[in-house]
Amino acid sequence: MRLARLGRVTTFSISEAAALLGVSADTVRRWVDGGRLPASRDEHGHRRVPGAELAAFVRDQARGGPPDQAERFSSARNRMRGIVTDVRRDGVMAKVEIQAGPFRVVSLMSREAADDLGLEPGVVADAVVKSTNVVVEVPDQG
Repeated sequence: MRLARLGRVTTFSISEAAALLGVSADTVRRWVDGGRLPASRDEHGHRRVPGAELAAFVRDQARGGPPDQAERFSSARNRMRGIVTDVRRDGVMAKVEIQAGPFRVVSLMSREAADDLGLEPGVVADAVVKSTNVVVEVPDQG
């Protein structure tokens, strides 16, 4: 992904913004055309989304509705809704895979917990992540 910089501000093309958000370029165009996501045109007439505006849009989308009961009583804030794609159980443990947008999340849990939750491929589930260490990497911007 080659990023354009205006001074210190990063801007994204429609397709770059779409890839970051895990949606189609057409969806981002509709958001821009509908006034939900600010964009300007570059010297070639291509739409560019300022990085700060994209970040604000994502934050607003994430806060979209009132928190559900589970969120009110949990210190975990990293939630990704997805679909269970695989569950592998053995005698004691279960490996559960969830596809949440472009992200594959894998959880190892007790078989009893997987059974109690009724986890099977096709079930919608939230992956709730709480970690004491998060590695953040920035892609090559050359």
